[in-house]
Amino acid sequence: MLCTSFGLGLLPKAPGTWGSLLPLVAVLGCGHFQCAPSFTISVLLLLVLASSAVTIGLADWYRDYFGKKDPSQVVSDEVAGQSIALLGMAWIVPPLENPVRWIGLAVLAFVFFRIFDIWKPGLIDRSQRLPSGWGVLTGDILAGIAACCIVLAVALP
Repeated sequence: MLCTSFGLGLLPKAPGTWGSLLPLVAVLGCGHFQCAPSFTISVLLLLVLASSAVTIGLADWYRDYFGKKDPSQVVSDEVAGQSIALLGMAWIVPPLENPVRWIGLAVLAFVFFRIFDIWKPGLIDRSQRLPSGWGVLTGDILAGIAACCIVLAVALP
């Protein structure tokens, strides 16, 4: 259940997108409940660390269970990457300052992460050649960094 992010990866059609929703919902929830930016950042960092540990730690198990190195049902890597994509906007834009902007930046981070995760340009694609869970995770981490950079470019004055 951990590597499928509590079953999100088992949902039909686009499991990576379903898995990417978990951090988005967490950020939007933090904004809705007017959480301090430090709390939102802590939630995202916890998601990055926990999902990264699951992706790497259970790599041999899910490879044997699902029969491939990076099965679509395993979305813990998407949770890590999407959390990174959202970190920048959580860091610099307080949700109470402009809730519409907060939501817009969160959606932008979601969309650009999915684009980079699916498209896999350059280094993102090459990183998947790393062994075991590292290859599964690193592409998503890099896609998250790329999406975060775009969101920061849009968000910064």
